Amino acid sequence: MNPSDELKRRLAQSPFVAIIRGVTPDEAEEIGAAISEAGIHIIEVPLNSPAPLTSIERLARSLGDRALVGAGTVLTPDDVVRVRDSGGRIIVSPDTNRTVIEATVAANLVSTPGYFTPSEGFTALRSGAHGLKFFPAEAATPAVIKSQRAVLPKDVPLLVVGGITPDCLQPWLEAGADGFGLGGGLYRPGQSPEETSRKARAYVEALKR
Repeated sequence: MNPSDELKRRLAQSPFVAIIRGVTPDEAEEIGAAISEAGIHIIEVPLNSPAPLTSIERLARSLGDRALVGAGTVLTPDDVVRVRDSGGRIIVSPDTNRTVIEATVAANLVSTPGYFTPSEGFTALRSGAHGLKFFPAEAATPAVIKSQRAVLPKDVPLLVVGGITPDCLQPWLEAGADGFGLGGGLYRPGQSPEETSRKARAYVEALKR
């Protein structure tokens, strides 16, 4: 399956990306299992976490095809290669760095760079991005996404990231968002698998409501 179709398939299963910033390798498998079992099937380990490549390797091995595992805060093409070699299959960068996007596409991984303006969004798409991460959502409103959706390609998945809580999903979805990146509202360093599961299920249940 090509990266674009893989991203769309996972988001159709559950429109959430779990961002587990700060997770350690010893915790990663249990945290990942809790998230997957709760119904979230894309997991991102930011590269400014402790030994992130080891966590990615363990998550990719333990979850297999049950989840799309990869890295966030990816800043260089070399990082892309290291993530791929660790078993990661999705690259999330905080900006629209053309070299990172092109390296991700060349590695046959899913590219979802961060953007905020239409100019940045189109720069990312022209570089080959498979999806867009609107960030930081705290600095905008759903009306911004609605306006951007009038010009951005309708078939490109758009994820909203930053300050997302279970009770604020609907306005973003109505504005045209396809999914959400869940950071501190889902996971904080040192959090137990049980608490992680409870928080993940709260997002999944809120979507059903």
